[in-house]
Amino acid sequence: MSHRVLIADDSVSVRTMVAATLRGAGYEVVEAIDGSDALEKATGCPPTLVITDLNMPKIDGIELIRRLRAEPGFRATPILMLTTESQEARKQEGRKAGATGWIVKPFRPDQLLSVIKRVLG
Repeated sequence: MSHRVLIADDSVSVRTMVAATLRGAGYEVVEAIDGSDALEKATGCPPTLVITDLNMPKIDGIELIRRLRAEPGFRATPILMLTTESQEARKQEGRKAGATGWIVKPFRPDQLLSVIKRVLG
């Protein structure tokens, strides 16, 4: 079974790089341009993993996580934050909202794939 990964990031270059890394490793990828777009796409065809940026227009990553976690179908879905933010207070906020993990940009493709394999089991 192929895992479907939803990537939410307002940066085209980041989405493109993450998507290429994941597709190259055999994952199915759905791209969202912000948190609002991600919510729409997540409910339409539920992913097995969500990767979200923190700072996005409309709905930021923390609020996206809160809204997804409020849905019964997303209570156990791994959600990773992929962001330039590295302050402990922001990480705590992410964990409190329900983030499974936190990866700081810039990231190495092998690092990203390693974390994904760990959270997907």
